Amino acid sequence: MKIQPRQIILLASLAGLLIVLMVLFFQAGKERAAVPDVSSPASEPGEESAEETVTRKIDLYFLSEDDPLLHPEEREIPVEEAPIEEARLVLEELLRGSRFDGISAIPPETRLRELFITEQGIAMVDFSREFQDNHPSGAAAEMATVFAVVNTLVRNVEAVKRVVILVDGVEKETLKGHVGLRKALLPRFDLAAGGGR
Repeated sequence: MKIQPRQIILLASLAGLLIVLMVLFFQAGKERAAVPDVSSPASEPGEESAEETVTRKIDLYFLSEDDPLLHPEEREIPVEEAPIEEARLVLEELLRGSRFDGISAIPPETRLRELFITEQGIAMVDFSREFQDNHPSGAAAEMATVFAVVNTLVRNVEAVKRVVILVDGVEKETLKGHVGLRKALLPRFDLAAGGGR
């Protein structure tokens, strides 16, 4: 069968078109490979992938061997938007004790059981029974224990104005007979070195 000149032109055109399409196809593949994927940027060497935690400074109150006053010790905690979470972090740091030479006024093995903050700014703090059972007694020791908690909370949590202390979920008259616990307590910064807020 004899191929007509028109058929040769048509076949040549189709072959040329096929070559052009193949070149375009392979060229597009190379360009796509060269474009970095911006949907998941690669970290630079040594760069942390997670955002840095924002912290703020707080003052925790501990006793000293030099005098009967409560001494502030600076600490950093993560910034929390909710006052109750902020208060919880502050108290947990206080319960961990001093990182320097301060003496904790909180009886050993005390745990934070529960914490609430009312709309009136009263923090209801419930400690485990060790808060009372392991207390050494004495008026000065009891004042230090109670106001280490109250001063620390009021000083560092703006939403807290007064503090009620519970032990094992129960309201107590006192810890060991010296400081009344049945009312919401205001801070006593006069018991702290350096005085007021």
